[in-house]
Amino acid sequence: MSDLQKTLAKSFSISGVGLHTGQKVNIKVNPADENHGYVFQRIDLEGKPTVKALLENVSTTKRGTSLKQNGADVHTTEHLLAALFGLEIDNALIEIDGPEVPILDGSSGPFIQLIEEAGIAEQSVEKDYLILKENIKYEDTEKGVEMLAVPDSEFRVTVMVDYNSPLLGTQHASMYNVREFKDNIARCRTFVFLRELMQLVNNDLIKGGDVDNAIVMVDTRLSEDEKDKLAATFNRDKSELQEIGIGILNNVELNYENEPARHKLLDIVGDLALLGRPVKAHILAARPGHATNVDFGKILRKTILNSSDHYDATTPAIIDINRIKELLPHRYPFLLIDKVIEMGEDYVVGVKNVTRNEEFFNGHFPAEPVMPGVLIVEALAQTGGILALSNVEDPDSYSTYFAKIDKVKFKRKVIPGDALILKMQLIGPVRRGMHLMKATAYVGDQVAVEGELMAQIVKNN
Repeated sequence: MSDLQKTLAKSFSISGVGLHTGQKVNIKVNPADENHGYVFQRIDLEGKPTVKALLENVSTTKRGTSLKQNGADVHTTEHLLAALFGLEIDNALIEIDGPEVPILDGSSGPFIQLIEEAGIAEQSVEKDYLILKENIKYEDTEKGVEMLAVPDSEFRVTVMVDYNSPLLGTQHASMYNVREFKDNIARCRTFVFLRELMQLVNNDLIKGGDVDNAIVMVDTRLSEDEKDKLAATFNRDKSELQEIGIGILNNVELNYENEPARHKLLDIVGDLALLGRPVKAHILAARPGHATNVDFGKILRKTILNSSDHYDATTPAIIDINRIKELLPHRYPFLLIDKVIEMGEDYVVGVKNVTRNEEFFNGHFPAEPVMPGVLIVEALAQTGGILALSNVEDPDSYSTYFAKIDKVKFKRKVIPGDALILKMQLIGPVRRGMHLMKATAYVGDQVAVEGELMAQIVKNN
């Protein structure tokens, strides 16, 4: 199974009505470059501002997940994001000419169909997973929500719903891996109790609502005035909105007996797409909702990042550029480390601030500057050289040279403006001046390059 990032093979478009705003909106979902992530673009607003689909940009979770950035809002994002995440697409630019993603039939099914018709294209950079290493528990006693994440080799979700309703009862749903999303989860529609629906109608919400884009569950009786208002909201004759006591409004047939629980699972997938990266963990949730999904997602990401390597490029130097020039023979334009910010007995962390002034960008490439992978490896080697020289007396009298480069993988581009974090860690004991090190280059919390390098210390002539 390929672990390369994916995007769309070509663009697709769809139109519909926003559930809450009632506005007709058109969206166009486009392919995007590696490490682009999911980004909305409000093409109807001046300057066409973009909104990155990330947890920190969530503005509200009332009856859906809304995002806001750069003065632009996008509402009800979860079904489209779930479709992209569920088909393991990593990068997409979503152009939208209104404030809300269309509700369509209340599921991810229509988006799944269009994505598959457009096709999925593999890219050249590997996926950068968030990998959970410890159990994480979350609880909201006021809402009766419990969530748990445990380490797993896949993205797996298990859901239980119980809303103290004689109609719904207790339901469970499971997705053993993300590849089950398309066939078992995507077509499951949103659901709402009729008593909740009337509250929304009375608050002038769900202007784009219809009995065809949600499962309306009836466990209370309505007055004739409420029936009139509901019919007017849905633009239907009252006779079409038959109340059937305890049951489903209009006798809509369920795709699955546990369709409500499966839709709650779909919502979790859509909300956790806002992590910004694919994740390997088993998520277990009891009575989840958008607000708790987002809160839990923030805790999940923070815990994973705190348990992995994460360095701040602005940390003051413990070895500055002047001392580096004393230790290393390299000079412009081939000195590729600016400072060392951390060092222990078996590891060192350096920083290379990448700017457009680098000589190599004049040829690689003038129109789209990308730092050559071999130079990132060289920057790592220079950083490793400082670690190696720290273990010998009179280090100014020695130099380090490559002995072997192995298992190197390039996972994301490095471009002007990036601060490249360079970590070198000894894998085994030093023998005869030979240092075998694990090499990792980061941009932020994303791995750009990783591999194994062997260096040898040689006394200068």
